[in-house]
Amino acid sequence: MTRNLIILAVGLGLSLSADEKGQPAKKPAAENAAAPKTSPGPLKLPADAVLTAPETWRYKDKQGKEWTYRLTPFGLTRFEEKAGPAASAGGESPKPPADSLETSAVEDGDTIRFERPGPFGIYRWERKKSDLNEWEQSVWNRVRQKQEAASPRQAANPATTKSKPE
Repeated sequence: MTRNLIILAVGLGLSLSADEKGQPAKKPAAENAAAPKTSPGPLKLPADAVLTAPETWRYKDKQGKEWTYRLTPFGLTRFEEKAGPAASAGGESPKPPADSLETSAVEDGDTIRFERPGPFGIYRWERKKSDLNEWEQSVWNRVRQKQEAASPRQAANPATTKSKPE
């Protein structure tokens, strides 16, 4: 009995989806528009692209946009060059982190040891005094000013300095 009802339901559904000529009804245009579009094919490197680094090229198109092409293990990729400090060439110091007040510095001979909290623990690095970048120099100056401001107060108020018991 249930087998007959299933066959009847399927047959009724097929007959309702067909038009008068016995052909299946066409889907509305909105459903056809949602169909996935085919990709234009693999990305190709323009003939007049200029090699700027290993496996990296720069290209300026007819509209004046600058593109960087890079060969990755997954194929050739392309991204638009943005104007501004983020797009400047290498060699410049990185943007200082927002938590620069949490960065500490300790002098160790002719090197400075830096520590800064990060999402995966404390970041530690050392830099020679002559090799400090702009941000590291500002952190070192801030730490020195703090130390200099604290030392005269301690010398003026002997009660704040702790002496060793004898």
